[in-house]
Amino acid sequence: MRTPGDLISAADYAVSFRRLEPVPEHPRRLLLLLHGWGSDESQLVAPGAAVDDDTLVVLPRGPRSAGDNAYGWYRVGLGDDEPQVVAGEMEESFAKLVEFTGQLLFHHDIPASHAVVAGFSQGGALAAAIALTAPSCVAGFAMVSGRILPEIESRIAPPAALKSVHALIVHGRDDETLPIQWAEDAEARLRRLGVPCEMRLHDAGHESTRRMQADVAAWFNDGRRPWQHQAPPSLDP
Repeated sequence: MRTPGDLISAADYAVSFRRLEPVPEHPRRLLLLLHGWGSDESQLVAPGAAVDDDTLVVLPRGPRSAGDNAYGWYRVGLGDDEPQVVAGEMEESFAKLVEFTGQLLFHHDIPASHAVVAGFSQGGALAAAIALTAPSCVAGFAMVSGRILPEIESRIAPPAALKSVHALIVHGRDDETLPIQWAEDAEARLRRLGVPCEMRLHDAGHESTRRMQADVAAWFNDGRRPWQHQAPPSLDP
């Protein structure tokens, strides 16, 4: 059973994080798991522990305090008809996560075609934002009880750049924080963009249940996914 290691805060990484141990000596894939507001990096250990041992599983910690031993990526208020993010905080976390993904790929010599980012709630929204605006960083994303942020609409990559990105949407039918319409809208948006997408609905609220997390692991482990194929050889001599 793989378990989280010590918290790493280093100058050459954009955010603090833990890795599931034992860490593979030569990882073939990267799975980046982003927690939601008011939690911490341990929230999504279960799907990470259920993937192949040659996968580097990384659990970043959100940079903003949400209480005692609780963190988040950005604050959210309630608008008239949809959540309103604190734009500056969202943009800062988004930029750091894109940078962090590149740092992990470089340090561990993993191709972007074998990297996947997944998350819960605002972590899921950021996972989608990374994949849809910077598809050169990852091959897929899974969004649990999340939404596609309207703030990234103008920066979504063109369909030609998204053709290699795969997506999974997992959502609760009884979610009152982000009603199921957000998941349905996200699926429709992805299909219009030509992004291969699967959706799994659960009898759940705004949460990340064991079964929902199991969906993420099963999707990631599916041998049909491009990141499960043999990675291309390094171009370095």
